[in-house]
Amino acid sequence: MKNARKTVIKIVSLFVITMFILTFIGYFMNGEEVNSPIDEKDDSITENNSPYNIALSDFKQNGMKAMWISYIDYQSVDFSSEESFTNDITQMFDNCKSMGLNTVIVHARSFSDAFYKSDIFPTSHIITGTQGTEISFDPLAIMTEKAHEKGLRIEAWVNPYRIKLNSQPKEFSANNPANNENLIVTTESGVYYNPALQEVRDLVTEGVIEIVKKYDVDGIHFDDYFYPDTDESIDKSQYELYSGNLSLDDWRRENVNMLVRQVYSAVKEIDENVTFGISPQGNNENNYDMQYSDIELWLKEDGYADYICPQIYWGFGYTTQSGSDRFSFEKLSSQWANYERSGKVKLYIGLGAYRIGDGDGGNNDQSEWKSGQNLSKMIEMINKNKKIDGYAIYTYNNLFGNTKYQDLRAKEVSAIANIE
Repeated sequence: MKNARKTVIKIVSLFVITMFILTFIGYFMNGEEVNSPIDEKDDSITENNSPYNIALSDFKQNGMKAMWISYIDYQSVDFSSEESFTNDITQMFDNCKSMGLNTVIVHARSFSDAFYKSDIFPTSHIITGTQGTEISFDPLAIMTEKAHEKGLRIEAWVNPYRIKLNSQPKEFSANNPANNENLIVTTESGVYYNPALQEVRDLVTEGVIEIVKKYDVDGIHFDDYFYPDTDESIDKSQYELYSGNLSLDDWRRENVNMLVRQVYSAVKEIDENVTFGISPQGNNENNYDMQYSDIELWLKEDGYADYICPQIYWGFGYTTQSGSDRFSFEKLSSQWANYERSGKVKLYIGLGAYRIGDGDGGNNDQSEWKSGQNLSKMIEMINKNKKIDGYAIYTYNNLFGNTKYQDLRAKEVSAIANIE
């Protein structure tokens, strides 16, 4: 009996093995997939061929190729319904993609307001004409979805301190944090949050946290609106209380440093993959002495920013009225490229599309801005410089929405699209 059981077990085992082999061969012969780790890898490869993942790969391999889309550009967008907004923003993203770009930097907060559903800041007056008026759809949610669908990274652009510039917006909504007069300073140019206050740093940071937690954005972006004025009176009482042994200038720079460090840390605590970048003025002396922004520190030390994108909005031949060419595109971009930099911090260059046709105001011949290929030449120079990691173009409407020099702008767009 024992030998008979062994024989039966052998027969059953051989049968099971044979059926497994035949089944495998059948799948193979019919061209059907077999569930295995290799197949899971193939599924991943297929998924990685999505437009968004291709954009991420391009960004990683070739650097940032971005377009700024500002609140000014939004003024040509139809916010009257979700459908009309979606159609307009989709067309904008299609145009950006057609140029070979991989990133859009869209305004999320321009004046202590929101182009998204916020529990902290009121809806922007740009959307409805009146700050704080609720709308039925979420612009940033739509922009994030459509950007990724079209194969573009998206960064949420935030002005940390600016509340009112000249006469815009005309009035604040009742739920605007700027109604707290203890938080603000007023200058000739407008109204700003006081950079000297920890309460302000916390407010700005909470606004950034809200965006990163609620939306699948790829980055947070600040521009060059830091300290609103050099006037000693705007934060005099705070300086007397908190400055210690620091000079006024150094104390102000540390106030900005604290905000930048706090925002960077908050972003990374939520998602290490979300970038935090800053676009200062191209003239770094102005950053240091007038904006109280120590950009060289942020470049060389970790914990401040993932990238710096100076706005170099002058041409190759730019000269000042005194005849100096120190701010020419080639010299200034080289200056930024040669600053000491942490291996974790990228350098991008901001390009001024608004100069097309009109020129940069230099004391020199302005024909380069009428060539139809000035921006593309700048990008080609950037691409050849191993110390520079990409570029951003200011702004969308200066290439697509402005009828002045329309043919010239179209040539610039074509030239950029054809860069190899």
